Amino acid sequence: MQQVARHVVLKVDLSTFGGSALTGDAAIPKNRSLAEMGDGIPVTYVPARNTVFLSLALAWAESLQATDIFIGVNALDYSGYPDCRPEFIHAFEAMANLGTKIGSEGGRIKINTPLIAMTKAEIIRAGLELGVDYGMTVTCYDVSNNGEACGACDACLLRLKGFAENSATDPVKYRNA
Repeated sequence: MQQVARHVVLKVDLSTFGGSALTGDAAIPKNRSLAEMGDGIPVTYVPARNTVFLSLALAWAESLQATDIFIGVNALDYSGYPDCRPEFIHAFEAMANLGTKIGSEGGRIKINTPLIAMTKAEIIRAGLELGVDYGMTVTCYDVSNNGEACGACDACLLRLKGFAENSATDPVKYRNA
């Protein structure tokens, strides 16, 4: 395994464009059933978010002459986001190989999606086996100013379901648990 060459924090404010309950003032859906979560594209979809993230990662990778990019998209418990599907990832990878110096010189950019075909329960289990401190993570779409998860948005409900299916307790503080 190689060491990290350089770590960069880049601030990207997608709220400038709006179009999502996550980046604007629209209400975050709460207490939806799994069927409702899988029906259509929710108001929490951020327009082109993963396209933006992958584009920035591609620029960074190419500047480092790296050929592997990793993204944590999930196509099973994904709440209907079109940019979490395998088809999107394959299309972006094809574009990356057409539109980069690496690709045009015979190299190959690979977009790696290790979580894409895992359920939330499988993701939680893998993290537990790897020793992930889930108390340091929050997936909530409506987290409070003091870091408490809402316990009712799609992300919280899927996360709690994943922990329950592993007979594990989520260490995150929930204000509505």
